[in-house]
Amino acid sequence: MTQEPRNTEQEPGADRDTDKQDAVGGNEDLTAAFLRETEVIEESVEDGKKVRRKGIYLLPNLFTTSALFSGFFAVVAGINGDFAAAAVAIFIAMVLDGLDGRVARMTNTQSAFGAEYDSLSDMLSFGVAPALVAFTWILQDIGKTGWVVAFLYVACAALRLARFNVQIGSTDKRWFIGLPSPSAAALIAACVWTFHHFDADALGFKLLMLFVVAAAAVLMVTNIRYYSFKDVDLKGPVPFVVLLAVVIGFVVISIEPSVMLLLLFAAYVASGPVLAIMRKAKAKN
Repeated sequence: MTQEPRNTEQEPGADRDTDKQDAVGGNEDLTAAFLRETEVIEESVEDGKKVRRKGIYLLPNLFTTSALFSGFFAVVAGINGDFAAAAVAIFIAMVLDGLDGRVARMTNTQSAFGAEYDSLSDMLSFGVAPALVAFTWILQDIGKTGWVVAFLYVACAALRLARFNVQIGSTDKRWFIGLPSPSAAALIAACVWTFHHFDADALGFKLLMLFVVAAAAVLMVTNIRYYSFKDVDLKGPVPFVVLLAVVIGFVVISIEPSVMLLLLFAAYVASGPVLAIMRKAKAKN
């Protein structure tokens, strides 16, 4: 009895299904490999034990990314000549920068990655952006001196951020050593916003802006102390008059935002040298 030859022909489309499965499997392997290669891994010591953590915390880094976007938008707006929008974007970046750290502390999601990411975001939003906006608005009319002073500000902002990073945990949290870069950027943004709003482009305003940028740069790298407001308890009860004062403050600022913000941050920037002089005079007496 002869055995019929076995049919070795495959059904139509079988090869394509096999190839498709192989391709899907290969893509999954590539995706998994890519995720492994791009994963952020942090090692820290908690309660005397080394902890290895994968991934990043999303919520605080969303605020940092938003601040980074605002800083980049300020650069683009400054290049396009929309200086009011550029100034507003720097202020928005300042608010977001203040929120990311508080959110991280409130949700216990602090990380070394978040700290480094925040510092790089600050370099763009409070270092490059205000210098570029000031330069494209009025400092470029002064010539070489204008861009040299703009670069001085960028360099001092980088030095200020680097010094702040290495001094974390070793200084009194109630005080900043040197003018904080967000406050320096806010002063420059408020000057640009106010002077541009009033079409102040005379030589005197150009020299004044040159002085403001240079002074803000130097104050960032000095050892002059500035109050940090970090010891203010936002979660505790306060007298009713405090809330009333906050409401009045918002109303006053809304009347003429650019002028009021300029006065506010100019007072804060001046407070450091004034208090330092008062302390030295008191020590001599």
